[in-house]
Amino acid sequence: MSWGNRLVAVFVAFAALMGTLVYLCMKQNIELVSKDYYADELRYQDKIDGMNNANKITDVVITGSDNQVIITMPKEQQGLVLTGEAWFYCATNASSDRKLPLQVNEQGQFVIEKSRLARANYTLKLSWQAGDDHFHTEKFIEVN
Repeated sequence: MSWGNRLVAVFVAFAALMGTLVYLCMKQNIELVSKDYYADELRYQDKIDGMNNANKITDVVITGSDNQVIITMPKEQQGLVLTGEAWFYCATNASSDRKLPLQVNEQGQFVIEKSRLARANYTLKLSWQAGDDHFHTEKFIEVN
């Protein structure tokens, strides 16, 4: 084989390798933390303020049973009207994420059936408002 044919074979092999890499990259599933990632980053100061407010009161307690996840809100806020959202963020699979409106009962608990969640490790991003104050906390939850 002459050096000219070898050179052409190297270029063809290189082009085939690049084509394969582009094909594999196009098949990758790329997910951001949220669909509005950049808008969320612009509102990050609200989250920092919420975390500072949450650090001033007792902690949110998360317990579980065989079929429920129970989120107990801080003692200082039991009996108050709380509004907000519980975001069960699954870092490995966006289709397992769940955003639920906060529905606190008379005991200051938010009860979620495990059947609504996938078996995965979640970061619970809990944001709520009591009066004029905004609160935010994040907790790790393993759902089996």
